[in-house]
Amino acid sequence: MRKERRSRRINRIGSYAISSSMSMRDHRKQPCITCTTFNILAPIYKRLNVNNDKNQDSRESDYRAYWLVRNQKILDSLLRERSSIICLQEFWVGNEELVNMYEKRLGDAGYLNFKLARTNNRGDGRPCSRDVVCRFDLHLMFLVSSFVQSPLPKFLSNPFEHTMPLSDTSGLLIAVRKEHFRVIGHRELLFNDCGDRVAQLLHVELAAPYSPSRNNDTRQEILIVNTHLLFPHDSSLSLVRLNQASTFSSFFKKKKKNLSSSQVYKILQYVESYQKEHKLSPTPIMLCGDWNGSKRGHVYKFLRSLGFVSSYDNAHQYTDADAHKWVSHLNHRGNICGVDFIWLLNPNRYRKLLKTSWSEAVFGMFKYLVRRASLTEEDAFALLKADNDSDCITYSGFCEALRQLNLTGHCYGLNDEETKDLWVQADIDGDGALDYKEFQQRIWNPTRSEQKDDGILDDDHKGGKEQTIGFSVENAVLFPPEVEKGMWPENYSLSDHARLTVVFSPIRMPCSQLIS
Repeated sequence: MRKERRSRRINRIGSYAISSSMSMRDHRKQPCITCTTFNILAPIYKRLNVNNDKNQDSRESDYRAYWLVRNQKILDSLLRERSSIICLQEFWVGNEELVNMYEKRLGDAGYLNFKLARTNNRGDGRPCSRDVVCRFDLHLMFLVSSFVQSPLPKFLSNPFEHTMPLSDTSGLLIAVRKEHFRVIGHRELLFNDCGDRVAQLLHVELAAPYSPSRNNDTRQEILIVNTHLLFPHDSSLSLVRLNQASTFSSFFKKKKKNLSSSQVYKILQYVESYQKEHKLSPTPIMLCGDWNGSKRGHVYKFLRSLGFVSSYDNAHQYTDADAHKWVSHLNHRGNICGVDFIWLLNPNRYRKLLKTSWSEAVFGMFKYLVRRASLTEEDAFALLKADNDSDCITYSGFCEALRQLNLTGHCYGLNDEETKDLWVQADIDGDGALDYKEFQQRIWNPTRSEQKDDGILDDDHKGGKEQTIGFSVENAVLFPPEVEKGMWPENYSLSDHARLTVVFSPIRMPCSQLIS
């Protein structure tokens, strides 16, 4: 009977029966935890065609009944699943009524909630007309009522008291179930970049019933990140996204003024710094959110080089070449793509030093841009060598080539410090010059230590390692189910993103050490 109840609970996750993954764990008596990420499409972004009005500026935020019903349905679906961790993107932080509704319903269901707005009151840059129209209409009713000496309904007696303040601000929300986790810390990262993007870091500890070990010497903690990366409207923004995906640590270091220090690199820097500050050994890291990039992109390759695995691909045994097998987003251009991920880095994964992997990723972008310009390897060397008479690359030629490729020289590009770091990574012997062989080894074909998807160390590396807690991926589903076959259903209206839920099971594993 107990197994049947547990099976029914997990089966709520989606159209696929995940109960099998629970029954597989019964002999270990270890419950699973679940994590959901969902870009819920803020009403300020959702375009409407009301009464066949072809005005593309009509937004759902202008019609309370529309956004209220849709978000009630979103909450209904989330509370049916009751995931241990919920990460939402495009959460309309600027609408007090919507925020209160989410906080009330999630709170009543046993969740702790953490929200974060984008900086500079950032939404989509257009005024939120409903606030103005609503207040104007109520004020007009108030004046008419006074003129005809007929009282308004009681709830409209003061037209300004009952209107919720609205703004275009969207952001993020993380909710975790109190019965599953104890929250140790919560940090906010404000990128202050061209997209005013933000990220959240939540440091939690598994509650005793969900921990595979009662041994106080075994770590039972998780670092959870929720973010929404910048959409790459052009190639120059790919670098911003790469940087955004890599910074969650310069928060404790000096603040960088250059806008390029913004996303993936910043997130991981922040995580790295947070771990050092709290003297944490390698801890499971879950990166959740809308990454606005597919498995073919630079961010995906960068995270893979660090040992992260895409939980959905891991659950379905997909390789990096299987990008076409699933989608999670219908974008504003009408294209479908897979951009929503829950990345997992286990403590037993070999991980490169962050700066090493970041430089390899940037050099990968350099190679991509060169090839897109129909240039060969020899052409790339000549570009970097510039007008230098000797057959080698100097720092000045290196900088000039990056500028010509639009990787520096503007607010989205590399700053001077980052450019210097790249050069140091390439000029290993420090002689101030790179010959053709060094160019091949350090820039054109930098060595990557590819990771196995199972994330388990070889037996030779297990002996004597400190034990900790990691996670195995038991299953993962996308909703609606059609997206798992690479199709987007016409009748799906909850969002322009699919909901991704992953089932994890805590397991004991050895820690690994960083490798260069």
